[in-house]
Parts: sequence; C-alpha cells; structure tokens
Amino acid sequence: MAVLERFGDIIRANINDLLDQMEDPAKMIDQYLIDLLEDLAEVKRSTAEVMGEETRTKRLLDNNKAEVEKYAELAKKALVAGNEGDARIFLAKKQELENRDAELLDVYAAAHENAMKMRQMHDKLASDIQTLQARRTMIKSKVSIAKTQEIINQASSSANQTEDAMDAFTRMEEKADRMLDEANAMAELNIEPIDPAEALEEKYGNGGNASVDEELAKLKQELGL
Repeated sequence: MAVLERFGDIIRANINDLLDQMEDPAKMIDQYLIDLLEDLAEVKRSTAEVMGEETRTKRLLDNNKAEVEKYAELAKKALVAGNEGDARIFLAKKQELENRDAELLDVYAAAHENAMKMRQMHDKLASDIQTLQARRTMIKSKVSIAKTQEIINQASSSANQTEDAMDAFTRMEEKADRMLDEANAMAELNIEPIDPAEALEEKYGNGGNASVDEELAKLKQELGL
C-alpha cells in the first residue's frame, strides 16, 4: 500500500539524530513538531481506514463461516427428512462457501497485517511526538543559555580589546612624554650662553641709575635704616 511506503521511515525515525542535524534547534524543533503533527493526523486517518478494512474482511469471514454452518445444518435436516437430493444441494453450497472461506481468510490475514503495521507506525509517531514535546522546553532552555554564553564571550573579547587599547595609549603617552622631554632639552641646548663679563659690564658700565639710588636712600632714611 502507498501509505505504508509513505510512512515507512517513521518506524526507523530517531528523534535524537534529527535534532543533531538542526541548525537552529529552537526554531527547527517547532517546525519539526508541526510536521510530525501533520504526519500523525494523516497516519491516523490512514490507520483508521486500514483498521476499518480489517474489520470489514473479518466480518465477511465470520459471515461466511456462519453460512457454512447453516448449510451443514440444513443438509442434516434434509437427510433426517429423507430428502437426500436436498441434502446434496445444501452440501454443494456448503463446499462452495468453504472454498470462499479460504480466500476470505487470506484477505483478512493481509488486512490484519496491514492494520498491525499502520498501528505500529501510528504508535511510534505518537510516542516520538510525546518525547519531543517533553524535551521541547529543555532544548529551548539550552539554546537560550548557549546564546547568553555567546554574548558573554563576545563581551569578554571586547573587554580584552579595550585592555589592549589602554596599553597602546599608555605606550603612546610615554612616547609623547619622552618626545616632550627631548624637545625641552633641545630648547635649553639651543639657548646661547651668557657671557658673565658682558652682564657685569652692563651693570657697572653706566654708573648705575642715580634716580633709583636717590629714592632708595630716601626710603632708608624714612625707615630709620
């Protein structure tokens, strides 16, 4: 049956293997659950159809057996009544129904096997869905924790980069200080030395400042010095 081929892989399905293949478990698990529920609905309809066929063939088989027994009893009654011809007719009908019984038995056996397979697939799929639903919250929690850890790792990496930048700024500041010190030293070296004799010559050469000397003497007199 086509439906058996369509859902044959459900029996072999392994949820753990499917979850391992998911790129984003938090999103994919929801989609997988939706797909499974759709499959379950179709499997359930197909299972009901196959089980209904099993019931129908079983009813035909039971009815045929009842007919066999009925004609067997009629043959007995015909013989008791002394109607051997009628008994032969009943026995011929009985044999015809017995031959049909064998065919119906084969049909019922096939229908029963199909119903067993479909029920097995239905139960396996329903069990998988229950397992997935039970693990859904746990899986999403793990994904959330993993994403949080990833953010922490990124923040830690940024902090390390900041420390590297601080070290670089410190080194540049030290270099700038050295450059400034060297520039100041060079400026001092570039100043021409003062000749002491020339400085004294200016002091004594002009005979001093008379007005200042007079004002200084007057100030001393006022102060009693």
